[in-house]
Amino acid sequence: MPNLSKQQKEKILRLVEKGEDLPDGYKDLLFPNQKKEYELVYAGKDRKEDIIAETMAVPLQEVKTFGKNENGWTNKLIFGDNLQILKEIYNDQKGKNLLDTKDKIKLIYIDPPFATKQDFMKDGEKVYQDKVIGAEFLEFLRERLILAQEILADDGSLYVHLDQKKGHYVKVLMDEVFGENNFLNEIIWGYRIQGVGKKSWARKHDSIFYYKKSENNIFNPEKEKNIYNAPFIDTKLQPSKISDLTEKDILKIEESIKNKTSLPNNLKNKLFDTYYSEVYVRDVWDCDYTKPLISGSSEYLDYPTQKPEGLFKRIIKASSNEGDIVMDFFAGSGTTLSVAEKLGRRWIGCDCGKLSIYTIQKRIINIGLSKDLEKKENNYEKNYKPFTLYNAGLYDYKKIKELPWEKYRDFALNLFEVKDEKHKVAGIEIDGYRGNDNTIVFNHEKHKTAVLDYGYIDDLHKYIGGKISDKFFIIAPAGNVDFLEDYVEKGKNRYYILRIPYSIINELHNRDFENIKQPVDEKDVNNTVEAVGFDFIQPPEVECQYKIDKKNLTIKMASFKSKIRSKNPKKYANFETLSMVMVDFNYDSEVFDLDKTFFAEELKKVAHKISFDKKMLDKKMMIIYMDIFGNEKREVKELKDFK
Repeated sequence: MPNLSKQQKEKILRLVEKGEDLPDGYKDLLFPNQKKEYELVYAGKDRKEDIIAETMAVPLQEVKTFGKNENGWTNKLIFGDNLQILKEIYNDQKGKNLLDTKDKIKLIYIDPPFATKQDFMKDGEKVYQDKVIGAEFLEFLRERLILAQEILADDGSLYVHLDQKKGHYVKVLMDEVFGENNFLNEIIWGYRIQGVGKKSWARKHDSIFYYKKSENNIFNPEKEKNIYNAPFIDTKLQPSKISDLTEKDILKIEESIKNKTSLPNNLKNKLFDTYYSEVYVRDVWDCDYTKPLISGSSEYLDYPTQKPEGLFKRIIKASSNEGDIVMDFFAGSGTTLSVAEKLGRRWIGCDCGKLSIYTIQKRIINIGLSKDLEKKENNYEKNYKPFTLYNAGLYDYKKIKELPWEKYRDFALNLFEVKDEKHKVAGIEIDGYRGNDNTIVFNHEKHKTAVLDYGYIDDLHKYIGGKISDKFFIIAPAGNVDFLEDYVEKGKNRYYILRIPYSIINELHNRDFENIKQPVDEKDVNNTVEAVGFDFIQPPEVECQYKIDKKNLTIKMASFKSKIRSKNPKKYANFETLSMVMVDFNYDSEVFDLDKTFFAEELKKVAHKISFDKKMLDKKMMIIYMDIFGNEKREVKELKDFK
């Protein structure tokens, strides 16, 4: 209630009784402005509370654990929409903490897709176009920042890497989400690669916004060498060390003068005294080990927007300690995760692109062959720490149904966002609540031959019809349901059937559910994705011919069609749903180790043929044909299979 004096209250009552307008000053007293001093306003901006409440969480389905788990924790690589994954972690932290992340995620780094489209053209030319226009991108990012702030440990920090296009808007958004007083710095990452500016200043830097969650954030300051030469600091010039020069050195100096080229560093050191002073690292980073990657670099993976390990080394060492969890939910090529592992941190990586997931899987498994962070001339040479691959939003139903009953029940409750709270209604055991409505999970394991038919609904209604609200939910395998309707009405009650593996019915939500789409071209690899809901894996139908011609092997795709599970499935033309083909030329029967990717747009130009030298095929190769929904068809071939 506003703090009004007795006189003010009496005056307001008199004016109301007379039907007169209140003076402006009184309006402000009665209805104070609840908005912040300033905020970024745009179309489609939701309240924080609504975002947290309405974002759908999706359970994590374990696909495979790589390496031997000895201490209980495995690093986590998750395929799916990062918004739903963040909500799942949020729910888990508020509940059973089965993922063991509560108060342990100390650092989140993200490099979101900048709201621009990066087309990778021939000869390295890059063309930028709008990807997610204005407000859509800002809300896309804000939703994720809100949940990221919630799951971050109290002494944690968040770094957001951006270019110049949306940085000014994102800064205001982050002030709203984290609080302006928790803004620590804008780090400038400078570089000298790419072209020069002929009509404007050349863009040679990115910005990294650095925020803390609370006052006690982790920060380990770093010192660097500040190099200077004697002639620039002494009032009296020091004589050159001519006596230290060999005849060979003098010839090189003469050659450099003649050709107007720089002296080699070893000669510079002989000619000039070099001095070093240690200073704390500033907020402008343009040192050697944070330089952007170029083709041919030992780190280079040929993955769009890949950043150098040195950049992440500096961030991770500064804002986390050994054993802490580092998270990147736009994981891309996996540099954050690779560096975190080399520095003794635990990690969680998420991405909605299968290409990213397979790139990271290969990178982590082969981490011992990559360069050491401290001694770049040496390899890291350590085995990778155990990590688990999860699906979130695209599930293998066969594996789900094979789970022990309690794990299946937990999965089903999480999938449909049911609060696990067992209770009884008229003697019938209920599993929990979906919102405020009773929900049961049909026990297909206990009732192996039972069918959920109209008679089942009739019997259930006789017992509980007068004791429940108007909605009642039943989660059941689709194969156990004997009718097609999404719900059955009995008097004032409506019994909803939530089928597994069919997608959740749209009547229960504000918008339709969509699949996470996979790219069909390299330029689309980093597209922003906002999928909602979930689906179940259905391998596409692929027909191919495998041919041999002297030195070359050829895979000729004749047809590619996706299976669509829907009441009114859209019909797609041949190859319309093809996303990419990925190949491991040396498959070891255990792990798919990505060697080459062929995108659909690229294959269309060559009549869907893939040709390669037969020497590239070792004993066995694995081919993954992927559709735009993330479904895979896997084939293992040997040389004898090519005719």
